[in-house]
Amino acid sequence: MTDNLPAGLDAARALVGPDRVTSDLGNNTGLFRRRNVFGVVRPRSAKDVQRLTGIFGGNGSAALHAFSTGRNWGLGSREPADENVVALDLSDLDEVRAIDVDAGWAVVEPGVTQGRMAELLDGTTRMMNVTSSSAHSSVLGNALDRGVGLRHQRVEDLMGLEVVLPDGELVRVGWWPDSQRATAVYPHGLGPSLVQLFVQSNLGIVTAATVGLLPRPEALRVVRLEFEPDQLADAVGHLRRWVAQGLVSAVLKVYSPVAARGYGITSGRFLAHVCVDGTARAVDALVDVIAAEAGDAGVFAEVSTTDSADPAAPHHTVTTLVERSYQGDPDVTDAVFEAKMGMPADQLDDRMGFLFFLPLVPFTPDHLSAADTLMRGISAETGIVCGATLNVLGPDVVDFVVAMRFDRERDAAAAHRALDLLYERFTEAGFLPYRFDIDHHDWIDRCDHDPTARTFARRLKKLLDPTSVIAPGRYF
Repeated sequence: MTDNLPAGLDAARALVGPDRVTSDLGNNTGLFRRRNVFGVVRPRSAKDVQRLTGIFGGNGSAALHAFSTGRNWGLGSREPADENVVALDLSDLDEVRAIDVDAGWAVVEPGVTQGRMAELLDGTTRMMNVTSSSAHSSVLGNALDRGVGLRHQRVEDLMGLEVVLPDGELVRVGWWPDSQRATAVYPHGLGPSLVQLFVQSNLGIVTAATVGLLPRPEALRVVRLEFEPDQLADAVGHLRRWVAQGLVSAVLKVYSPVAARGYGITSGRFLAHVCVDGTARAVDALVDVIAAEAGDAGVFAEVSTTDSADPAAPHHTVTTLVERSYQGDPDVTDAVFEAKMGMPADQLDDRMGFLFFLPLVPFTPDHLSAADTLMRGISAETGIVCGATLNVLGPDVVDFVVAMRFDRERDAAAAHRALDLLYERFTEAGFLPYRFDIDHHDWIDRCDHDPTARTFARRLKKLLDPTSVIAPGRYF
């Protein structure tokens, strides 16, 4: 603690009110080591964030760690990457500042949840690219860490950003609505494209973003497939072909037998959700093609195309909710989320042990089989049950999400050993993580493809933030 810190906290209380400066971030579901946090400040506006940056950065009393709604579960929740910071809780920056359904954009602040956006867009021709996480998670926070939605990586939805720089200046980069004239929504602008500078970045604090809204499909259906574990390689070959040939409309999702339990599959099989959308006739035709090819493949133990339409189907309820998610509705009741997690979202950090590991794996039968073998080996070695969700990001790459639930009292040490082994063995195999938890930011040099790029990024950090005011230890 510096000599200037008490004065900085006093100035923060005077700015936002004494009830908005507290001392405890609370628990984190990953049971990561608790950092030393000098205080937690809840600003109300971007202007407050500017002034707070000036207060703490100006007198050199503390670095700032900002978070949106704090639901970065399994990767750290609200906890910072480094020690000795003042945390900025941006959850009260929760305005949807503007929305234009016809043009396909909305300006949102960090505290805006995907459930809130779904409610605002209900009944319109537009939807958000939502995730299968809780409806109460932040749109902006997840996108800035390259989270994966059901349509594509959410970073692709970022059209423009409003950022408070380390010196307190507020800038807007990318595309921003112009009240004087209508312009096409295009994030890159002229010259260098600056939006990506602030993704997985500690070059500034993002206080708002223009996010793209997607056209809502006229019709949509999810084909549900099950296959035995020993058919993984053959099944991947067929799934990859369908993606490469344009039969699949959104992120194809494959669940390992452990992960599939959250969707009612108790047979020990893998589960795949294949989303098809478009006009009604196109959907009917593509579903028939996929069903016929799946049947001919001789790989899939079950092929179902009617779960959502048949109330008597054993998976009717969950498939209906899955289809709604692909249509931009994350289910404000969190029914599927609570079924998977076993408790409401607001209880995870206090009651559950949960960790994520997020590598990218080539979308080939051999590579995915190898990744599955590595994961199962680590599970057997540590006794920690690992489940995988494969988010197919295109014909060549899969987001191989490894999730570990563990007993907080009994298995925390074993779970973190499993996490360390996942980093070591997946990285050695070339399956590099694309997001870090707060204990593994020092792996960035081991995972970077080219050290010259990292050196350049650190030069930018030093230039913009010479005293490391913003989020020290995070990615840079």
